[in-house]
Amino acid sequence: MNSLIIEYEKYKLENGLEVILHRNNNIPLVSVNIWYKVGSANEVKGKTGLAHLFEHMMFQGSEHVAKEMHFKLIQEAGGSLNGSTSFDRTNYYEKLPSNYLELALWLESDRMGFLLPAMTEEKLKNQIDVVSNERLERYDNQPYGLAWEIILQNIYPDNHPYNWATIGSLEDIKNFTLDDVNSFFTQYYSPSNATLVVCGDIDLDIAKGLIDKYFGELKSNVSNKNNSAATIKLLENKLINRKEDVQLERTHIAWPTEPSYSSFDAPLAVIADILSGSKGSRLYKKLVFNKQVAQDISAFQFSGKFGGHFMIISTAKPNVNLNEIKNLIFEEIENIAENGVSDFELIKSKNSIKAGFVYSMQNLSNLADHLNHYNFYLDEPNSFAFDLNRFESVTNEDIKIAAQNYLAKPYVELNISPKF
Repeated sequence: MNSLIIEYEKYKLENGLEVILHRNNNIPLVSVNIWYKVGSANEVKGKTGLAHLFEHMMFQGSEHVAKEMHFKLIQEAGGSLNGSTSFDRTNYYEKLPSNYLELALWLESDRMGFLLPAMTEEKLKNQIDVVSNERLERYDNQPYGLAWEIILQNIYPDNHPYNWATIGSLEDIKNFTLDDVNSFFTQYYSPSNATLVVCGDIDLDIAKGLIDKYFGELKSNVSNKNNSAATIKLLENKLINRKEDVQLERTHIAWPTEPSYSSFDAPLAVIADILSGSKGSRLYKKLVFNKQVAQDISAFQFSGKFGGHFMIISTAKPNVNLNEIKNLIFEEIENIAENGVSDFELIKSKNSIKAGFVYSMQNLSNLADHLNHYNFYLDEPNSFAFDLNRFESVTNEDIKIAAQNYLAKPYVELNISPKF
């Protein structure tokens, strides 16, 4: 476990910006990774998709950086950059040669402190069009594309922060105003609502000086809405049948579970891996290879700050009734709830999870994002060993209890079949 101990320094500027520094001089690269503590969970009905739209707006230029110049400057320096939005947070990141650290810090600080003066109706309309098209391509016009949104709406109550997809509804996206965007920025895009990770080939003192130079004088104006969510329980099964323009039938089965890092979050993730994580997994082997009733099968445990769910998705082969697939799925779940799994399955799953975990840490950008992730959810950036130990410690009894407590309870079932 000692190899998973990551040395870091964590401190706060006077304006509340949290800073995490990790020095790794193996290669002359640096990763700058900033998390704003705002995602779609901070939105309200009627204004869904604003966090994701804002991710796009942050690349449209700021007071001292012209539109498209953020991308141009980083890429011309030999770097890469992007951003992403989830239920819980929005992040922006650059990886570039370490001698360009000052460039990345200046760019991030300028849009943190000076975005609004450069905001225009034209930029907003342009990005509304971009995000609307993204919504149409990924959801509305994509085969089975609305499934995720439908599951969320049915597994989480109306007042739950995960009740809608991060991209938001098309109607909400098209109706955003400049006032909406300005208000959102003022409330959430503030030093006191962000954590900056600088990771890689750095001199700690020089990095601190640059961070203070570019971020130290930015004002905090945040007034956060603190979300909370009660444990999610379904009183009965929910069945949704839809006809869509698809070729094959597909079933989605989802159970409410637990938030990130709760007691059975790891056992449920192990169950998902044992069910469908490889070609030798239980459901893949049974449904796809042996009985050849399914085109594919996948299972995963999703968990966030305010809740989670376990989901199984399978596409039927032509002329196969979905009920046959569902019966086989529930047969395997009941078997695990009653008998657990074999020692071989448990060890194999743990090794697979560990290998993926350790491999991901070899990438500097992943390492920086892990530091921010652990800081956000656990308030301890160096939680690598703790996280891996959650999986190493899973027992067969944990597997059975997790299956009994969650996968033997009411669920949402969404079946999508061809229109004709």
